[in-house]
Amino acid sequence: MVFNIAGGLISEIVIILAIALVLFVVIKLGKSILKLVFGIIINSVLGIIAFFVLNYALGLGIMLSLGLFIPIALFGLPAVGTIILLKIFAVPI
Repeated sequence: MVFNIAGGLISEIVIILAIALVLFVVIKLGKSILKLVFGIIINSVLGIIAFFVLNYALGLGIMLSLGLFIPIALFGLPAVGTIILLKIFAVPI
């Protein structure tokens, strides 16, 4: 009888440790995913703001269309830089 009680206690401890390990991994992954998503959102918002500010400040006259908005929203600042360079070098957008 004593062996069964100890075996049950050990299995409960193993189950609790396994649950703790799973929760630890989920929390760690959740933090890193949240950090990545937050960074992408910030980059997209900064890209849209930079597009409007630079378009107005440099007087480029680039009309914002869906074809330009999607890359700016997806890639942010690098897309804005590429679009402005294309406009400066007279590449049709």
